[in-house]
Amino acid sequence: MKKFYARRRVSILAALTGLIASVGLFNSPTASAALPTPVSAATARSYLATLTVATEDRTGYDRDLFPHWITISGACNTRETVLKRDGSNVVTNSSCAAVSGSWYSPYDGATWTAASDLDIDHLVPLAEAWDSGAGRWTTSRRQAFANDLTRPQLIAVTDNVNQAKGDQDPATWMPSRTAYRCTYVRAWVQVKYYYGLSVDSAEKSALTNYLSAC
Repeated sequence: MKKFYARRRVSILAALTGLIASVGLFNSPTASAALPTPVSAATARSYLATLTVATEDRTGYDRDLFPHWITISGACNTRETVLKRDGSNVVTNSSCAAVSGSWYSPYDGATWTAASDLDIDHLVPLAEAWDSGAGRWTTSRRQAFANDLTRPQLIAVTDNVNQAKGDQDPATWMPSRTAYRCTYVRAWVQVKYYYGLSVDSAEKSALTNYLSAC
């Protein structure tokens, strides 16, 4: 009889453990983008206060002036490196292309299992950087900006969401998933501060408002 109750307790414990694991699985995304953690909201607010406010100038912009998706390691370029970093259980082939895995897009909350459904977003777009001062940079510095894996500048997101964002700043575009907006603006300000880029008046106003709620 004692053995029966012992076996029963073990069975119940196993069932509860399985239930808890299942609940955790359904409540969590299957993968989570690993954007380098941006500075705190307080630090972002202090950074924002120091940024130059200036009218944007896109004269002469060309995406090719920002060499991107350079080789990072072996056969892996920047895009492939970010896909591997931001996904779960990512498997790559001999060319470093992701052939399977799972990716959670924090902008819209969608999960994808095909790398072709993901774009690598330049959080501060290349055209926005040009408008804000990158037109005066060397090609080497623009390349560093376009492939920056250290700052919170590159992230794997749903392709059509990235395309809808285009080159817009936070005054006209923000992630539809409101829970990510604080992270987004903290990252935006950190990148602009690190690279000495300016903000326009509408952009600064939007960033100020979003950061006040962080």
